[in-house]
Amino acid sequence: MSSRTRTRFPLDRQLTARMLATMFLLGLLYAVFAVVLFEVLGSWIWVVLIAAALLVSQFWYSDKIALFAMRGHVVTEEQEPKLHAIVDRLCAAADMPKPALAMSGTNLPNAFATGRSPKHAVLCVTKGLTQRLDDAELEAVLAHELSHIAHRDVAVITIASFLGVLAGLLVRFAFYGALLRGRGRGNPAILGVLAIMMLVSAAVYALSFLLIRTLSRYRELAADRSGAMLTGRPSDLARALTTLDNSVSRIPVRDLRTAQSFNAFFITPVRGSQPGLSGLLSTHPSLDKRLEQLAELATQLGETH
Repeated sequence: MSSRTRTRFPLDRQLTARMLATMFLLGLLYAVFAVVLFEVLGSWIWVVLIAAALLVSQFWYSDKIALFAMRGHVVTEEQEPKLHAIVDRLCAAADMPKPALAMSGTNLPNAFATGRSPKHAVLCVTKGLTQRLDDAELEAVLAHELSHIAHRDVAVITIASFLGVLAGLLVRFAFYGALLRGRGRGNPAILGVLAIMMLVSAAVYALSFLLIRTLSRYRELAADRSGAMLTGRPSDLARALTTLDNSVSRIPVRDLRTAQSFNAFFITPVRGSQPGLSGLLSTHPSLDKRLEQLAELATQLGETH
């Protein structure tokens, strides 16, 4: 197996450009936010230490955190021979390192990839997914997830999302810290500064939220396209997406709530993607848009049914 970071997945320049643009805008937002935060905390040391500790823990252990939350466990070739055989074939075709394979016992039909790099990645599928898809559809879904790994989408979204969470945590730290020290009590100036900080934080979080969701929707379209090009059968992925979208509506609400926090990493959202204004807040593009892209790709590839 090749140890190179480059793979045979086609280079998506639009995805790269959007990732760079989003990270630049996020960086600009958080730079402004850090300056405001510095005025309250009075030292860059706390900002750096808190940011470094949270980022390292989330980035380094993202695979373990995700598997624990989804009750997933790594499976061997003896335990899941068909799953391993499909991934072996796809990784050979893509010339990429094989990720660890995991299985979650939940009935929720879905799949996700996690990990800090292609060499430290985990591809997890649920029992509900393997029970609802045929072999061709399962291969299409796995190719989609391998595209995420090859393009380092997981690391980019993890870091981008982390910054928004960090903004909220640090504002709370500054706010409650000032109150506990008595700096804000009966001092209109301090209370005014804290109020401004809370407003700035809310604005930063809202803007970063929209930027990240926009990037997330595009990365799903990019993974659909790359995965379908790898298998050469876009219609298989189209059937899989349709099946999964129909199946999610029949999953108990309790199971959906458990998985909703990982919506951005799933191949399909657990509560579906919505049009209009709600679509701007969605982690995934609409099913119609995904199917339209796959239909166009099938025509380009001359796929026969």
